Formats: sequence, C-alpha cells, structure tokens
Amino acid sequence: MGYIGIVDYGAGNLMSVSKALDFLGLENKVVTSAELMDNASGIILPGVGAFPDAMQALEESGLTESLIRAAKSKPFLGICLGMQMMFEESDEVRLCKGLGLLPGRVQKIETDLKLPQIGWNSLDYHRQDPLMDGVPEGSYVYFVHTFKACPSQRSDLIATCDYNDEVPALVGRGQMYGSQFHPEKSGEIGMTILRNFAKMVGGNE
Repeated sequence: MGYIGIVDYGAGNLMSVSKALDFLGLENKVVTSAELMDNASGIILPGVGAFPDAMQALEESGLTESLIRAAKSKPFLGICLGMQMMFEESDEVRLCKGLGLLPGRVQKIETDLKLPQIGWNSLDYHRQDPLMDGVPEGSYVYFVHTFKACPSQRSDLIATCDYNDEVPALVGRGQMYGSQFHPEKSGEIGMTILRNFAKMVGGNE
C-alpha cells in the first residue's frame, strides 16, 4: 500500500488524523501540492471551522482540482467539515458552493437540543458498507458540529444519528465517503473504520 494523503489547506485538524494513522502503522503524508495528491493511494480531507472559510482556503491552496480528481479516482474520506465540503452548497454563514462531489446541501441541525452537538452518539444504519465492517449498529462515535450534510439521494446515506433530528453521520458512493463524526477521536470503533479505509486503499493499487 502506498501512502494515505491528508489534505492540508490551512483549515483542518490534520495532526490528530495523522497521529491516528501513525498509531495504526499506516503510512501517511500531509498533502500540500497536486503532485502529492496525485501520488497518494487514498485521500483524507479533514476540516474544522466555517464552511465558507474552508472553501476559500482550499481554493487559495490551489488544491481544488487535484482534490476533485482524487475523490473520483481513489478511496476518499471527508471528515466533519471535510464531509460537508463534499456537497453542492451550504448555508452556513452565507450561501456558499461546495465541491459538488455528492448531490445535496448543508444546513443547520433542526433540534431543541444544545448546539453544537458535542460528544458521543450512536449510529443507526441505513445500509451495509465495507467501511463499517466490524462496527455494530448502535456503536458510539464522537461528534462536534452544528450543521448537517443532507444528501439528495437516500442511497448515499449509510448511517445517521438521532439528535432530536435525523443527522447524517456517514455517507458514501463507491470509494468516496464522508463522515460527520471524527473516527480519529472515536476510540477503537474509529480505529476499526480507519483500518477498513486503509484496506480499501491497499486494495486499490
């Protein structure tokens, strides 16, 4: 298996992802150029903060085109804001276009519970997927977010969580995935998910 590229566009919590991959013994590199993106065997797009700021930072990094190309051609995982950026648009702060990798939009969670949602929540499955091999339905994972990414096509929805609103927790199409929760902060369950992703990366070569 080659390396897993972690996209650095100046707006991601990439070090926690890198440390998790290091812990699992998986080769990884911080991606700061199109060449590193193209040569990676798989890509992880992390993200924290506001959607428009992240999209602007990504555009200014010059990595947008190579990122879209990578997402369509090799195993890809967007985490938290990185998942939300995969969709067509978001109304966080102001209406802003996303990467358009999956149809759908990002909107505020509609709940009477405290926002942001911070902490552990359980997963409700909508379909089986290899990324979740060895992860039982009802497993708890760690969330930190106020907005949710809503796919236009229910077939892209793998799992949700309940926060007095149905919150998409994991989406996927082919080898392209988006995780609203943080696998790198979700204990052994999260490590299992990252191992499964690494198996896809290795099998893609």
